[in-house]
Amino acid sequence: MGKVRKFEDTQVWQDARRLANLVYDLTEQGAFARDFGLKGQIQRAAVSVMSNIAEGFESRTTSQFVEYLGRAKASAGEVRAQLYLAHDRGYISAHEFEQAYNLVSDISRQLYGLIKYLNKQPYPTRVAEPWADYFTNLDD
Repeated sequence: MGKVRKFEDTQVWQDARRLANLVYDLTEQGAFARDFGLKGQIQRAAVSVMSNIAEGFESRTTSQFVEYLGRAKASAGEVRAQLYLAHDRGYISAHEFEQAYNLVSDISRQLYGLIKYLNKQPYPTRVAEPWADYFTNLDD
């Protein structure tokens, strides 16, 4: 795995962003747009996937990053479950269900792989931005 300098560089976050936008597009149409409970819940879950990846990446330690990735994976599972209900209610077509389900399943696999990779690291390191210049002038 190569060095990633910011969360926006990760494939999993880019895919999670696509998922969130897809969910918003799906929930803006027909009866889905009027089911405020399911619409809001699946939107929040999809946004939670990408947000937890970002928040974890920006956290202080690798172990915290892994914790946030676990939350993102849990939210991905929530999206998958809600897609079934949206399909059962006739809010989305079989093709729309398959498209969103495949994307969120791929995200779950990526998250699992990243968690597994990070947990195997012998020395959990601090998550930081090596390109940023941080300094403190103690003479002031």
